[in-house]
Amino acid sequence: MSFNIAVDGPAGAGKSTIAKQVAKKLSLIYVDTGAMYRAMALFMVRQGIDVENEERVIKNCKNADITIKYENGEQVVYLNGENVNGLLRKEEVSSAASKVSVIKEVREQLVALQQKLAASSDCIMDGRDIGTCVLPGADAKIFLTASSAVRAKRRYDELTAKGEECDLAQIQADIEERDFRDMNRENSPLKQAEDAVFVDSSYMTIEEVVNTIIEIAEKKRK
Repeated sequence: MSFNIAVDGPAGAGKSTIAKQVAKKLSLIYVDTGAMYRAMALFMVRQGIDVENEERVIKNCKNADITIKYENGEQVVYLNGENVNGLLRKEEVSSAASKVSVIKEVREQLVALQQKLAASSDCIMDGRDIGTCVLPGADAKIFLTASSAVRAKRRYDELTAKGEECDLAQIQADIEERDFRDMNRENSPLKQAEDAVFVDSSYMTIEEVVNTIIEIAEKKRK
């Protein structure tokens, strides 16, 4: 029987950073579901498909072969056989991912793969609907959040460190729009599972958040 931890929360809450560290400390496999939606978005962008055109996205999503492999302890996302890890964090891809992820047929395709991964391995999985839809039977569930201002500043720092020009106010507006879209979408909206532990990381260090989640998981494991 595999041991699964579900981490949900809004964009920019630090889910992937935290989940990766928890995975290393607890010897779990880390499954970044957001990366799978980003890979789907990258596919649409490359094909020149307008992600607002749901009919075209549905028609073409089956042509995107998205798989996850673990190489040297790191998750590598493959899109039609190509390692696309380095392309998934671009702002254009992030924005498109939020739009393709609301489409039922896209979600069904990727959720099936996520559930298969969780059934076969001890893992920590992060996303928007892991505890509510993807792994409703997860052993431990966390809802990780932070204020939109804190999340925008983190994203701004991340982008400027890479030498990208960006506007803090615009990033915060984008994050708030994405939150609204994620919480109000028809399929698998972002919400805290009833049995999830709420963790606000606004004024916590990464290490404090990691230790909090490990403590929750260890209690559940016992």
